[in-house]
Amino acid sequence: MMEETRLITEVTEKLQNMADASLQNVIWNKRSIYKIPPSVRALKTIAYRPQVVSFGPYYHNEDHLKPMEEHKQRALRYFLKRANKPIELLVQSLGEVAQDLKDCYSTLDQSWQDDTSRFLQLMVLDGCFLLEILQVAANKFDGYAADDPVFSRHGDLYIVPFIRRDVLMLENQLPMLVLHKLVAVASFGAKDEESINKLILNFCSPNVSVSNLGKCLHVLDLYRKSLLQEEPSKIKHHHHYVIHRGHHKDSNDIIRSATELNEAGIWFKKSKTKSLKGISFHRGVLKLPVVIVDDATEVILLNLMAFERLHAGTGNDITSFVFFMDNIIDDAMDVAFLEARGIIQNALGSDKAVAKLFNSLSKDIPLDPDNRLDLVYKQVNAYSRKRWNAWRANLIQTYFRNPWAVLSLIAAIILFALTIAQTLYSILQYHFPR
Repeated sequence: MMEETRLITEVTEKLQNMADASLQNVIWNKRSIYKIPPSVRALKTIAYRPQVVSFGPYYHNEDHLKPMEEHKQRALRYFLKRANKPIELLVQSLGEVAQDLKDCYSTLDQSWQDDTSRFLQLMVLDGCFLLEILQVAANKFDGYAADDPVFSRHGDLYIVPFIRRDVLMLENQLPMLVLHKLVAVASFGAKDEESINKLILNFCSPNVSVSNLGKCLHVLDLYRKSLLQEEPSKIKHHHHYVIHRGHHKDSNDIIRSATELNEAGIWFKKSKTKSLKGISFHRGVLKLPVVIVDDATEVILLNLMAFERLHAGTGNDITSFVFFMDNIIDDAMDVAFLEARGIIQNALGSDKAVAKLFNSLSKDIPLDPDNRLDLVYKQVNAYSRKRWNAWRANLIQTYFRNPWAVLSLIAAIILFALTIAQTLYSILQYHFPR
């Protein structure tokens, strides 16, 4: 009897644990803002740590970020003044979704869990500050002094670029719901989802035209979608082909460098789409999107890849792109070659620095063997192995690079033809004298 009782107890406990696990899965589905694992952070600590301003609870009140807190308070006052709304109304609006906001953070200290009022005040303060920064990016300085250290043309030049980098760090995100709620209260719900998206993208990627990105989790998620969005007319069906294979690398997983591929007969051209999905290969032509490399590129790409790594279901398009670039860039010569083709725009100055950047980005980052560029890998490798393509490329590169080379080749051919004709004439004259 005692044995049966013990068995029933064990089964009951297991069922309870399963119920708890099911509840935990529901919570996991709500998470979108993650702490970077120590193993990833160790590779490039500074890439994940904000330098100027904190958004959300992860870096709140850290010493090196405290100077920006007074500017947050001033931004909140101007926001409330223009909206003509009391702060209580903003707190009340966010209070309706307080638990949803907390659930967005994968690791939230118990102090924030227990003190909902403090958490909501943080969301209001940081959310209003971000919205004011977005206004500055749109050249709207209403209410601010011309010499304001942040919300002015001076701040837009010297402070905002650092804020732009910090706002694209995974650990430094605010749930997009915060911005939607605050804008709805301030403008009586007049602004829709897409108008907020465009405001954010104007801040993160000026002069980039995108639309209909839909519901996004936070600024980093929105920025990622903008990098991957393709114009409907540019979308090619072969982008979506997937060649299934095992998880072990084979010779089709790695392609040669850009200069080697060019020698093997592959031509490089700029893709017509700006999307990072715009890598395609057709009849010996490898098309790649234009990539601007500057001081913020490394930080942004590392955080985008970390988001893909930690948020299940997001996909691996950014990671796949970085792996592809790492494959075709071995050294400064490859960077110079891609620059000459207009594919890389180097704002770092040094070709060697760009090569080092891409070679280090994919370190210790797993790549899904069913990534979307798998077909391109296979096609490029198959084409580059055919000797005729290399011979043809060598012929073209040697004799058809400029008009003078072409004229020289034509002259040589004509001279050779005339020599043969003269030889034949001499032979015929010998055998058949007149």
